[in-house]
Amino acid sequence: MSERKPYPSDLSDEQWSWIEPVITAWKDRHRSVSGHQGAYELREIVNAILYQGRTGCQWAYLPHDLPQKSATYYYFDTWRDDGTDQVIHELLRCQVRERARRSEDPTLVVLDTQSVHAAAGVPAATTGRDPAKRVPGRKRGLAVDVLGLVIAVVVLAANTHDNTVGIILLDQVAEHAGDTVRKALVDQGFKNQVVLHGANLGIDVEIVERNPQDKGFVPQPKRWRVEQTYGILIMHRRLVRDYEHRPSSSASRVYWSMSHVMIRRLAGANAPTWREPQAVTP
Repeated sequence: MSERKPYPSDLSDEQWSWIEPVITAWKDRHRSVSGHQGAYELREIVNAILYQGRTGCQWAYLPHDLPQKSATYYYFDTWRDDGTDQVIHELLRCQVRERARRSEDPTLVVLDTQSVHAAAGVPAATTGRDPAKRVPGRKRGLAVDVLGLVIAVVVLAANTHDNTVGIILLDQVAEHAGDTVRKALVDQGFKNQVVLHGANLGIDVEIVERNPQDKGFVPQPKRWRVEQTYGILIMHRRLVRDYEHRPSSSASRVYWSMSHVMIRRLAGANAPTWREPQAVTP
């Protein structure tokens, strides 16, 4: 790695060691016919992707001491399309669950959606207006385990009904962890279609109803984990709005952000917040 002042989002040597085998194996499978090794180390490419995800900067505003926009976008685009971003994410997710003394795949997942505004320039054909939340943009759907780790991601227009999102998420859960997942918790935005679809997949979908006596936001047992995950993801400013031209790029941003979170957990590093540390009164 070239000598430069590190950014807070950069991977340390220990953090890089967790994903280096995946990147090295990918590079071995994609060697240039001419033998050219590329102008940038792939560790620096990953650092650039993580920097942009954490700060939310535009492609053209990547710092000059990180790889150029064209190179960074090429790898982001390629790893999105060939699934390398998900391979890295799955490797880290399994390691975090193992460290928590849990089996590789969960038995219970929690589903929820989040509507976010779309930035200017995002194609209108891939956006819509969420009538319930009055948000014009896109809708993210997540399936997470009881540790808050992401099992499945889907990004659609914000006017897509939660049933559609839930069905797609359940299909992804069944594909990636279907041998173990037996139960899914959802909120009242999901309807019987999701319950029936889950039954066909061997997953018991329970609609968790809000207590009418509760005032304001009241965390619900186990379901609060998905809310926590959304809160963690929003700390990555590229996810505050949907800036991506393609919904698949938006999903990839979620995988990269969660990978960044998990790799810091594995290395015992706390994720930095945007708040300045408070002075301690003696």
